[in-house]
Amino acid sequence: MAKTKQTPNRRSYKLVIFEALIIGYVCYFAALSLKWLDIVQNVNNLVTFVNILVFTISVVIVNLSVGLYESKLRESFRGIIRRIFVSAILSFFVNAIVTGVLFQQFAAHPLYAPTTVPMIILALVIFRYYIYSLDIFYSKPRIVIMGAGVRASVIERRMRRDVDRAGFELVGFIPVNGDDRDNGVKNENIIEINLEEEFQEFITNNQIAEIVIACDQRRGTMPTATLFDARLKGTMVTDLLDFMERETGQIVVDLMYPSWVIYSNGFQSQNYFREIVDYWINVTLAILILLVTWPIMLITALIIYIDDGYRTKAPILYKQERVGLNGATFNILKFRSMRPDAEKDGAKWASKNDSRVTSIGGFIRKYRIDELPQLLNVLRGDMSFIGPRPERPQFVEQLIKEVPYYAQRHNVKPGLAGWAQLNYPYGASVNDSLEKLKFDLYYVKHQSLLLDLLILIRTMEIVLFGKGR
Repeated sequence: MAKTKQTPNRRSYKLVIFEALIIGYVCYFAALSLKWLDIVQNVNNLVTFVNILVFTISVVIVNLSVGLYESKLRESFRGIIRRIFVSAILSFFVNAIVTGVLFQQFAAHPLYAPTTVPMIILALVIFRYYIYSLDIFYSKPRIVIMGAGVRASVIERRMRRDVDRAGFELVGFIPVNGDDRDNGVKNENIIEINLEEEFQEFITNNQIAEIVIACDQRRGTMPTATLFDARLKGTMVTDLLDFMERETGQIVVDLMYPSWVIYSNGFQSQNYFREIVDYWINVTLAILILLVTWPIMLITALIIYIDDGYRTKAPILYKQERVGLNGATFNILKFRSMRPDAEKDGAKWASKNDSRVTSIGGFIRKYRIDELPQLLNVLRGDMSFIGPRPERPQFVEQLIKEVPYYAQRHNVKPGLAGWAQLNYPYGASVNDSLEKLKFDLYYVKHQSLLLDLLILIRTMEIVLFGKGR
């Protein structure tokens, strides 16, 4: 898998570096322009440097959040311009908040930001047009067609010319049981592989970015588990009708069927550059929060000790094994909120109004104070701020057997806060886990910085107003 992502990630690194340099230079040029025009008489180098830094960082981060550094971005140039415009406008407000509200000593001339933003937009549009035209960073995604019968032959018949395939590289057609080969694909590359045993390896080895489902007979012929895993890992899986509509600008009316009309939208592409900066963003946030909350943590530890720690000799903090990324286990840290003998009869689901909770435990659980030590798990790389809550191995073993696709939630790092916790706040049974899984898998499929920000904001509301457990 590392080999598969190496080239796209290198392109993303270079794109970020080039655009950061362009943005920084444009911001500097804007400051010089105001001086040359005698609009600004005295230039404060420190103020200029801070504004350049804020604009550069904010534009890059917003570009990241809107998918402009995604190696598999399937967007027209007009769509790229729209994203650049949104990114620059949002960065304008970020700069206004940072230098105009939070740190007013670094406020630049009132005309600096209105001058800089249009210049950033223009520079990035020109740069993106250049690399878009020469295909420097936007390499053609490699696609494979699942099917070689009548339905798949539509691609062969209607997309024969090179210009029809300018947006992708067609690796070939994979025959599926039930295909009408006599009336199917005739003059394309046919790939004979065992879908159940070799398909996943084929996807990885050939760096397949998209799988187009075009088989004549789906029932009983689809490698469902492999396709599900591929989608969660970022490989697009597209219905033939969606593919033809996107690439040709027309709907293949003779191949339409009712369920496609209802379920025509597929999964969003994953933002792979996000994975690169994810750890450092989490570490930075963890350090900042630790600097603010260490007095609360110290007081909490003292109260737990006074409450029953000195009497029972039970630890203030406790470790508990949890399942993390890709099923690997780690020890989670929490303030102890239950009696020392809470699990003398073995692991149990926590329940509402649990009698095992201590007097101080109920308070710290309500305001999520018991989870503050997990900031250390974030620093160690075991967890992120946002992600599915990690579960205990004993329960995971049971849930995998009883809840379909439960293991897929481990495709991302567990988090301190999650989408499921906001939408289904409490769970103490297999049925509850099934309901929460629906939200966890939604997060796995649609994770982005904007969604993470939404979860953080709503989680802060829960913490501040005591809406927790």
